[in-house]
Amino acid sequence: MPRAEETASFKFNHTMLRVKDPKVSLEFYQNVIGMDLLSVKKFDDFTLYFLAFNHDGRDLTDAEKEASRFSREGVLELTHNHGTENDPEFKGYANGNSDPGRGFGHIALAVDDVEKACERFDQLGVQFKKRPTDGKMRHIAFILDPDGYWIEIIPNKLRL
Repeated sequence: MPRAEETASFKFNHTMLRVKDPKVSLEFYQNVIGMDLLSVKKFDDFTLYFLAFNHDGRDLTDAEKEASRFSREGVLELTHNHGTENDPEFKGYANGNSDPGRGFGHIALAVDDVEKACERFDQLGVQFKKRPTDGKMRHIAFILDPDGYWIEIIPNKLRL
């Protein structure tokens, strides 16, 4: 069914996750997952970090990254509420997969080879929720980010 003219330009731009410690989360999403930091927006009580994959085949300038932040799809916004990283009483955020707070489930990354990606995650010490050899769905995996959010790892071509 064709989209209505009024919605033809709509895009799914980004998902936001709250994080306890931006240094730990940025290390994970940039160096383990491979996303580029598009921009950082600092406010009095919080800071926003926008990340995405670079599929342009070349390094983007900071200006190009900033300009693309709201015009592209697949952006991850990490929100850090200042002080949580040093608060011994901070219990973390609900990941959406347990009570209380059940609702949000996961984000998903498509990869060329799930097994190879999981081998790399193993080498980097990433925590798994589900390995490809676990359960009934043997072609996918779930890893956990530093805040306990689930990340589904799926093949680029998946038939359900």
